[in-house]
Amino acid sequence: MTRLTKFSLIFFLFSIPFLQAQKLNSFEVIGNKDFDDDTYFKWSKLSINQSYFNGIIDSAKNRISSNLLSNGYYFFEFTGSEVIISDDSTKFDIKININEDSPAIIKKINIETDDSTFLNKHYERFKFLEDQIFDKYEIEKSIDEILVDFENTGYPFAKVKIKSVQFLTDSSDKQRSVNINLKIESGNISKINKIDIIGNTSTKDYVIIRELRLDEAEPYSQKQIEEFPKRLNRLRFFEPVPTPQFYINSKDEGVLVINVKEKNTNNFDGIIGYIPARKNESSGYVTGLVNISLRNLFGTGRGISLKWNKYDRNSQELDLRYLEPWLLSFPVNINLGLYQRIQDSTYVQRRIEGSVDYLATENISAGLTIGTESVVPTVRTIPVFTVFNSSYLTTGANLKIDTRDDPYSPTEGLMFVNTYSYTRKKINGPTEYITAATKTSVDLQRFTVSFYYFHELFSRQVVAVGVNGKELRSSDFENSDLFRLGGANSLRGYREDQFLGSRIFWSNLEYRVLFTRRTYGFLFFDTGYYLRPEQPDKNISKQEDFLYGFGLGLNIETGLGVLRVSYALGKGDTFSDGKIHFGILNEF
Repeated sequence: MTRLTKFSLIFFLFSIPFLQAQKLNSFEVIGNKDFDDDTYFKWSKLSINQSYFNGIIDSAKNRISSNLLSNGYYFFEFTGSEVIISDDSTKFDIKININEDSPAIIKKINIETDDSTFLNKHYERFKFLEDQIFDKYEIEKSIDEILVDFENTGYPFAKVKIKSVQFLTDSSDKQRSVNINLKIESGNISKINKIDIIGNTSTKDYVIIRELRLDEAEPYSQKQIEEFPKRLNRLRFFEPVPTPQFYINSKDEGVLVINVKEKNTNNFDGIIGYIPARKNESSGYVTGLVNISLRNLFGTGRGISLKWNKYDRNSQELDLRYLEPWLLSFPVNINLGLYQRIQDSTYVQRRIEGSVDYLATENISAGLTIGTESVVPTVRTIPVFTVFNSSYLTTGANLKIDTRDDPYSPTEGLMFVNTYSYTRKKINGPTEYITAATKTSVDLQRFTVSFYYFHELFSRQVVAVGVNGKELRSSDFENSDLFRLGGANSLRGYREDQFLGSRIFWSNLEYRVLFTRRTYGFLFFDTGYYLRPEQPDKNISKQEDFLYGFGLGLNIETGLGVLRVSYALGKGDTFSDGKIHFGILNEF
């Protein structure tokens, strides 16, 4: 007997490798009524031609059991199962016998609560489940929805307890039913009585608190609290802000704790170069770019920016801006700007403007603008007409909707900006070029629209889509009135402001892969269009073209700001013709 046992054990041990090498040929369920074999096979998470392993039947049964229970079949039983080996010992079949029985039907959901108003409010949610199959996920989903509703109406510590679940059987038709007894404990209403800010070494507390837009002793709302990081991120003063925490202190006060980590808000981006004199030139000249941005002066949220750009010997640009946020503690921002452009040896353009923006909500703002502008042609030894000496008075309005979760690297949300401006242009000279046919007063209307949408397709992979359009309407205009297209901020693959048009359009499509929260690599495809109408009186023919650019780039968050660099090819470019766009993201 002992020898027979040893022989059987040795045979079994040698047979295991062969059995494990066998492949699943078929899967059959016997006795099933409400679910077909394919459904059971899917639940088992087995696959045809998979290898045998010890416990394969038990593993399949456990998975099937979980799915039957989630579908309300609480009284099923397995009546048998077997593994059948093929004659050549290379395959095996699985057969499972089951008695599904009937599903349990929810007969009644009883709710006990300390406040009848809660019962009236939430019972309808559960009443809908009565006379339905007992699905624990639907019950849990309803409980979660109730808890979320409590969290958003001032009861963050509310509880819903399942006191008991009673299974019943009707002897007449053997129908299985269930009664569920719940208890709702709302707890005391909680309010935000105090805000505790941690980590702000420079930014004043009131600057942070006003962005939250909280009323005094406002009831707790989890939905609102989850929106706070978006509002604070739009300040661009901090690293990504986590969701605030809430607790009740010893004085029974609700305390909201906000943790922030300040980032560098003073950015300097600059490069200076010297171009030596060529053969016919008496001297060289300085060229370069200086961009200074101070966005949180003395921790008050005020901002100043200075941008100077020297394109070549005769062209340069100066842009100075100031922001005064929340004027007199009202949700109103004041923006002031001074702009000057020297274009070749053609003209000097100066503009002074101001705007008032009303922050209607945390996502929506609207504003009014007013500005004056002058264009003065450059005096030449030999008089040649370039542009008229003219002055402008501009008024306008804008609307902005911004639901992005982060201004530097959004993973969701949109931004929409729509602007309209009306300009009264008066021509003052030069008198020798003003004729009877010259219009000394011209109306200019400008329409601009921008739309950006961000969506996270997969984890850390974001698609960004942008569409922009600008149009100038006027019976007469000059170069200084036109829009400019091309460069890092519009159509990549072309020089900065390479094209002029009264109507321009560009779109940007980017596929981004996030390495950190605000650092990512991207592939992009841009399209652009510009139109400059014919002006026979100025000997200018119609200019129109559709362009595109594509390439790749990197967005890096540094101590100096967000550095954006990209390599782009334009229409018809070879690899050696590619453009490198480099700069610090404008944060003002």
